[in-house]
Amino acid sequence: MTSDFRDAVLAGLRHRPAVIPARYFYDAEGSRLFEAITALPEYYPTRTETAIFAEYLPEITLLAGPGRAVVEFGSGSSAKTPPLLRVLGTDLYVPVDISPAAIEGARAMLAETAPGVSIEPVVADFLGDWAMPKRADRRALLGFFPGSTVGNMGPRDAVDLLRAFRERLGDDSLLLIGLDLRKDPEVLRAAYNDSAGVTSAFNLNLLARMQRELGADLSPEHWRHRADWREPPGRIEMHLEARRPTAITIGGEQFAFAAEETIHTENSWKFSPTGAAFMARASGWEPVREWTDPRGWFMVALWSAAPDTPQP
Repeated sequence: MTSDFRDAVLAGLRHRPAVIPARYFYDAEGSRLFEAITALPEYYPTRTETAIFAEYLPEITLLAGPGRAVVEFGSGSSAKTPPLLRVLGTDLYVPVDISPAAIEGARAMLAETAPGVSIEPVVADFLGDWAMPKRADRRALLGFFPGSTVGNMGPRDAVDLLRAFRERLGDDSLLLIGLDLRKDPEVLRAAYNDSAGVTSAFNLNLLARMQRELGADLSPEHWRHRADWREPPGRIEMHLEARRPTAITIGGEQFAFAAEETIHTENSWKFSPTGAAFMARASGWEPVREWTDPRGWFMVALWSAAPDTPQP
C-alpha cells in the first residue's frame, strides 16, 4: 500500500493543480478521524442516513428478500451494517475496505452484534482489482454502498464504478446505496468546516501520512484546510491550501507551492433524485424504490441489476 500511496502522491504533486485521491485519507488515523466526523453536530449525512434505515429497514428487507449475502464496498467500521444483516437473515457478509485496521475492528464488533454471520473480508481498494470470495459465488447478492461515497467520484467515474459493481454482483443482484442530496449550500459548508476542527485535522492528516510513510520533508503549519461549495459543477471541494510559499520534498524531488496554491484532496458531489435515477440506468441498474428523510437532505435507494442487453 505504501508503494501505491507513494506513486499516487508523486504523480499528484507533479500535476498542476496538484491533486491526491481521497482514498488515501484512510490510514488508521484518518479512519479514526472520519469516525469522529460522523458524530459531529454539523455533519448530518451519517445520522440522517441511519434514521432512514431505522424507519424503512423492514420495507427494504421485504423488497430485497431474505437471506441475501451482503457485499459492502468501502465498509470502514461497518457501523451501519448489523441491523441490515440481522433483518435480512443473511449468513454471509463480505466487507471490502482498504484499511486492515478497519476490517479487524469491524470483525470484532460484528462478532458481538451479528453472531452467526460468517465474515469473509477483502482488504482492497474497491476501486481496484480484487476477487470476490468463493463463498459468494452463485449466491444472490445485495451490494451495500452507504454514506454517499459515490459522490467522491465525478459523473463518468461514478457510472464506471457502478457498472463494475453490476458486473461483480451478477444478474440477480441488488444494490442498496446512500446518496447525499442537494440542499442549502450553507448547510453543506458547515458540514465540511466543523467548529471543532475535526475535518481540518482529517484533511491535514494526509500531510502527516506523507511524513510518516514517505519520509516527506514538509512543514504542516504552512498548510490549512479549505472546503467550499462549487456551483457549477454542484459539489463540495476540499483542498489543502498553502498559507505561505512552501515546498514538499519526497525522495529528493521538490514540489514548490505559492501562497494560496492548493492540493485538491476530495470532491463530494450532491445529487437530485432524478439525477440519481439517470446515473443508475446509465450504469446497468434499474431503480426499485427510494427513501428520504423529512427534510429531503439524504436518500437511500434500492436498485436491481438491469438485464444485460446487446448494444449496437
